[in-house]
Amino acid sequence: MKRRVVITGMGAVTPIGNDLDSTWESIKAGKHGFAPITAFDTTNFHCKLAAELKDFNPENHMDKKAVRRMEKFSRYAVASAVMALEDSGLDMEKEDAYMVGCSIGSGVGSINAMETEHKRMLDKNTDKVAPLFVPMFISNMAAGNVSIHLGLKGKNINVVTACATGTNSIGEAYRSIQYGDADIMFAGGTEGCISPLGIAGFSSLTALSTSEDPDKCSIPFDKDRNGFVMGEGSGIVVLEELEHALKRNAKIYAEVVGYGCSADAFHITSPEETGAGAARAMINAVNDAEIKPTDITYINAHGTSTHHNDLFETRAIKLAFGDHAKNIKVNSTKSMIGHLLGAAGAVEFIVCAKELEEGFIHKTVGLCETEEEMDLDYCKESLNIKFDYALSNSLGFGGHNASILLKRWEV
Repeated sequence: MKRRVVITGMGAVTPIGNDLDSTWESIKAGKHGFAPITAFDTTNFHCKLAAELKDFNPENHMDKKAVRRMEKFSRYAVASAVMALEDSGLDMEKEDAYMVGCSIGSGVGSINAMETEHKRMLDKNTDKVAPLFVPMFISNMAAGNVSIHLGLKGKNINVVTACATGTNSIGEAYRSIQYGDADIMFAGGTEGCISPLGIAGFSSLTALSTSEDPDKCSIPFDKDRNGFVMGEGSGIVVLEELEHALKRNAKIYAEVVGYGCSADAFHITSPEETGAGAARAMINAVNDAEIKPTDITYINAHGTSTHHNDLFETRAIKLAFGDHAKNIKVNSTKSMIGHLLGAAGAVEFIVCAKELEEGFIHKTVGLCETEEEMDLDYCKESLNIKFDYALSNSLGFGGHNASILLKRWEV
């Protein structure tokens, strides 16, 4: 028998807040985090805007020595995990550390470290490359550093599925608890690649918005959308087996009840045009939860603000839910935080949990007018509404589709 899994702790660092509470308050206020890039000189770049963290200090969450041994994506993950642990009320001294694991991914690891050390090698010589270069840039080090910092000795995995990384990481943690591999999992995603090579690479794909208006750069589902805006940050949740959580009288945000995946098997960057792959992931999540498609009234879309994603995801929702799709509220958190790549699904999962808890669905900020085929309810305005299920989608380069389903918690 599959065990039930609940969310008992959450932590986040995002472009609109350096903790869960400030991020959530910004979400409710419809505040975005877009501004001119400060990390480097963008004079020769087509893309000028990003969603960077503001005034983030990793030393608020770890000591200086630990900070020096981590790249940004790992610092963000450790900070979020520390806050998630505090939020959960867990006492690790009372837990079997081998039954507490983590599933934390990063889509690309540290492009920053590769840039820095490659230049050092060319300017000087191979002996001058930093001794910790490799363990600082490889993507599994977010999970590794979190486990070391918090003393988590259980299952430790790093799922990398591009922009679906955060959702897959949480989904695999959910499965791990369901089938007894762990009682508790720290799960989520992290990313920190607002750098010259990161921005140049995505720009060359014509994936990034070239708008220089912060209010009109990330506008999912709008007819004038022209690409996504790079974001950075991390979202980490504590998933816990229900009886374990109840036994220690833990606060429960929501229950995780479904997880579905699929592959487009179509193209390395473009989603499949009919939306069939993404639709299958959503259907699989609904079937996993053993509910009806008509029970779904809200979807937190992948919603990147690119032409192909928003159109094809709309087709996927219609394909999965048929006539009922017109009754579903669909929004995109990326309208405020941009695209956090490997961290996107994790932060959006956290947003879904808070929305269920408070009976609130945020608006898709900046959305003015959609296209003819895109005729769903994309939430031009926020609304206060009690609802039972939140479905979150993530779609990654390579055709990776992941959907995860949360249920409102009632005592």
